Amino acid sequence: MGTLQISRLKLKHQILLIFLFSVFIFSIMEFYSYYSFYNLTQKRAVNYGNTIIEQTRQKIDSVFNDIKVSTNIAVDNKWVQEFTIADDDYKRSFDIGTYVIDLIENMRFFNSYVNGIVITDNQGRKISSLATANGDIMYSNPYIHFINSFMNENVTTGKGKFTNLLKDEKTGNEYFFYIAPIIEAIGGVQFSEKTGYCSVSVNMEKIQELVENTELTPNSALYILNSRNEVIASNHTKLHSNLFKEILAIDSESLTNGVKTEINGEDVIVQAKGLRQADEWRIVSMIPVHELTTDMKAIKNISIIAGIGIIISMMILGYFFLNNLTRPVMGLVADMKKIGNRDRSFRVKVRSTNEVGVLAYDINRMIDNMEEMTSHVISTQARLYESELSKKQAEFSALQSQINPHFLYNTLNCISSIGLEYGSKEIAQITSSMSKIFRYSIEKSELVLISEEIQCIKAYLNIISIRYENKFSLEVEVDDKLLGMQTPKMILQPIVENSVYHGLESMDVGGRLKVSGNMDENGDICFQIADTGKGIGQDELERMKTKLHMAYSERVKHSLEGKNIGLSNINNRIKLLFGEGYGVEIESQLGKGTTVSVKIPSIVE
Repeated sequence: MGTLQISRLKLKHQILLIFLFSVFIFSIMEFYSYYSFYNLTQKRAVNYGNTIIEQTRQKIDSVFNDIKVSTNIAVDNKWVQEFTIADDDYKRSFDIGTYVIDLIENMRFFNSYVNGIVITDNQGRKISSLATANGDIMYSNPYIHFINSFMNENVTTGKGKFTNLLKDEKTGNEYFFYIAPIIEAIGGVQFSEKTGYCSVSVNMEKIQELVENTELTPNSALYILNSRNEVIASNHTKLHSNLFKEILAIDSESLTNGVKTEINGEDVIVQAKGLRQADEWRIVSMIPVHELTTDMKAIKNISIIAGIGIIISMMILGYFFLNNLTRPVMGLVADMKKIGNRDRSFRVKVRSTNEVGVLAYDINRMIDNMEEMTSHVISTQARLYESELSKKQAEFSALQSQINPHFLYNTLNCISSIGLEYGSKEIAQITSSMSKIFRYSIEKSELVLISEEIQCIKAYLNIISIRYENKFSLEVEVDDKLLGMQTPKMILQPIVENSVYHGLESMDVGGRLKVSGNMDENGDICFQIADTGKGIGQDELERMKTKLHMAYSERVKHSLEGKNIGLSNINNRIKLLFGEGYGVEIESQLGKGTTVSVKIPSIVE
């Protein structure tokens, strides 16, 4: 909606529009504040999860690094390598074996995350240091088959690797191992070749304790997953494998930064980070959002309650503002419309004691003064007609009967200022236009510039536009070369007024009024006031034409009887000034409209 369209709205609608816009802007700000708070809590959850994962990852990486370092020391040890290549069973068992057993026993003793160590050569001969609780698995057929698959896989790499889970079908226990190949480096016939493997059983109970001791929120979950996304350790009930696949299918970069998703109907922040010491292993955390925002709920609730309270307060203030200000102003405008409809006995209701009430009182006083002055003017006019009938100039002066309402002009300026102060553009525009018309009417010169007459008409049309809320279109089209010429004062405005009140007023919408002016082929000035109103019946039109064309003596008679109003008045003035060749003509068709033509001579100032 453009500025012009907004200015055409009623005052109460403009204020209501401003109020609703303010509420809308505040609601947007409140929503933005809530959204920012929501993002802050999510960011806090992500940062918290990132910190927990990073701490846990460092612990797991440290454990895995110790295992890898110890295992690498073992596979590079001279006695371990000789054990895998020695052919003398006695030497292997009683000489070399003693040193190897001491080495791997120390490895297991000083690292609580190691349950057992088995060194196997290419012929399948073994030497081991095992915890009694879960050492049997490392001599079972499932273990041998499981380890052989990794041995064959790592032949070419020469590097150690953490295995997948091995499940003991008898006990239901699960295990995983770190396996490193033994590469002969002591200068024998199998130099730089793989002569065996060292298999380290990792203590999963200790890994589980490490995860469970991690500080998380009550319902947060932390998982260590291997390369096959099998759960190695967790502080929470294991999730369904399909759900894990769905979560871990998310882009890895997004998982690293934290992703909000829904699990079992609850919003959680999911993060995942890879372990540095185990390829394709990672730690996954799932932290419920609400547990991270519990301490911030009070702030959020206070913000929401404060926002709702402010909106309600704005609505209450808006209601009182509209009721206490716009209601009296709208009442004043409605009363002014009734006065504009020529309800002369009507007076503006004084609805308040503030400035609007003072304005209503002044308007009533102005109307009283106008009626008194009008009555005085009419009586004075009659006396002038009777006493000066024999003199042409006296008749002309009596027909014109100028008034000099200086006090009315000042009062209208006062009303305009008050209207502007209270934001009522309609009152300000009406009173400003009325002020222009009255100021124009009190000019002493009988002949005025045509441009001044046109300005008077435009001021009057401005009042009509506000009065009828632009119900019909109004147009003024006068040739520019006429504007510097002269015309009798106030000969067009009464005709325009008649066109509005007698032609267009009864129409609902779509009426049109056009005021045009040009110079004819004889050099005379012709004005046309055309409307598309209800028109005039043929009988009434003929009576009006008869009055306009009656003889001078008959016009004088009608003047004395008080009948020379409207078109007759204007016609008489023009003929008295310029002669019988000039004056007013009227044409009309019922239902199509009326056109009034005014002809005057060209008079240059």
